[in-house]
Order: sequence, then structure tokens, then C-alpha cells
Amino acid sequence: MFVNPIPNPAGPIGIVAALRQELSGLLALMHDGQPVHIGNREFWVGELDGSQVVVVLSRVGKVAAAATAAVLAAHFGARAIVYTGVAGALAPQVAIGDVVVSTEFLQHDVDASPLFPRWEIPLTGITRFKADAKLAKALAASARTLLANPSFLVGDTVLHAFGLTAPRVHTGLIISGDRFVSTEAESTALRSALPDALAVEMEGAAVAQVCHEWSIPFAAVRIISDRADDAAGVDFPRFITEVESRYSVAIIRRWLSHALDDQGKSRPDGPLHLSSEAEHKSWI
Repeated sequence: MFVNPIPNPAGPIGIVAALRQELSGLLALMHDGQPVHIGNREFWVGELDGSQVVVVLSRVGKVAAAATAAVLAAHFGARAIVYTGVAGALAPQVAIGDVVVSTEFLQHDVDASPLFPRWEIPLTGITRFKADAKLAKALAASARTLLANPSFLVGDTVLHAFGLTAPRVHTGLIISGDRFVSTEAESTALRSALPDALAVEMEGAAVAQVCHEWSIPFAAVRIISDRADDAAGVDFPRFITEVESRYSVAIIRRWLSHALDDQGKSRPDGPLHLSSEAEHKSWI
């Protein structure tokens, strides 16, 4: 008899990224983190701001990310999964330093036509996988609060170095594929084919497919590092270290501190209110 797997309500929250620099800040802040080795992955199990979490490096690409998500579902019984990292901007209103929180995902390199419509995952009837609405809304709210004071996150010197003036939060479609989009021709073609796509990366839609199969709430927070054009690789490592990693740590920690239980009530320890520069900097 087939039994549809569901997330364990008492399970941990999975936090995933593709690059080591994107996770180092979170790993440093975990309480009593213990590594669990499964396959070629190292899953760090512990506590972060009062929540049980599993933090893991998926590595780059759709297969690597999907395999990691499947272990979070099957072995750890994750009750929710959040993917964090960088992405390239596609929509004209999305700028470097902005944050994009997913509402839906699409794999732009899937094309089984004429057997199935372009972008449809064969035998599922699905082209776009939805992010969990409640999770995405909470992550976006966390990002908006923190980006109201971006200098508290990265400092004025870094803001000026990358030309970040007034970072904003966007919600919408994130597309994924197994290539690093780094030419104007590629990004123009994607914008033409998918005009509502806000950003492009290499993992999120694959994880969304796995989470759909397991009925696990999922959303992604992407910090825009480039315009997915011919300048996409410029200062990429520095951006991850000095901007993306600090954004991600702060957004996820604030979200965890405001997390709601299954009954919609605040956690017993209550929300953490930021009221001074010192408190803001404690999130970095």
C-alpha cells in the first residue's frame, strides 16, 4: 500500500546552500553542532536560535541539490527546508544586492517536447513548483526588516564597494538550470522566454520538486550577486564572503527567532526585537 510521506512536525529545519562560504556563518553560530556523514555529504545537526536544524552543503547543480534534499527528507524527517545563496538577476527591477524570495520555481533547462510541454517535468503535469506561502512570507518579512538598515549588515565600506544603495526584497519566480548564466545573450533569451522570472540559479527548482514529492514546506532566499551577464563573475567570491553570507545569516536567524509553531503561536522564548546597532550587528 502506498503511503504518502509527510514531514515530521517534530523534525528539524533543513538549511541548505551550494557553496561553503554561504554556510560558514551559520555553522559558526550553531550550538552543539555534530556532523553526520551520509554518502558524500556532511550534515551538521544542532541548534540555532532555539530551533533544531540540519545545515548542509549541497554543492552546485540540480542533481547535487536534489540528492541532498532527499536525504533531509528521508533520513532526518525535515519539517521544512530553506535554500540560501546567490543568484543572477533577470528582471530589470532586480538589482545587485537585492534579495529575492521564491514564490514558485521552474527548471528552465527541462524540455521533453514534443512528448511534454516545454519546462513541464515529465509525468507530473507540473511546470512550476510552488514555494510554501507561509514560509516564503515569513522569510520575506525578515529580509525587509533587515534591509531597512543594510549598513548594519555589511558596513558602509562594503555597500559603497559594490554600489549597493537601497537594497530591496522581491518575491516571485526563481528559475534553475545546470549552467551558470554569464552572458547577455543567455540572460536575454531567458527573459524573453520567461518574462516573469526574477532571478536564475542552479539548484532551487530541483529541491522544490523533491519537497513537492515529500510534502515538505520549502522556500529559497537568494541574494543577487550579478546581472547574469558578461560581468557575472566579477568579484563573485568577494561578494559571497562580504555580502551574501552576512545577509543569509541575518535573514535566517531573524526568521528562526520569529518562527511560529504548528498552532500559529509564537515560540515560548518569543521574538527577538532588534532595537540598537549593537543588537543588529549581533546577527552578522
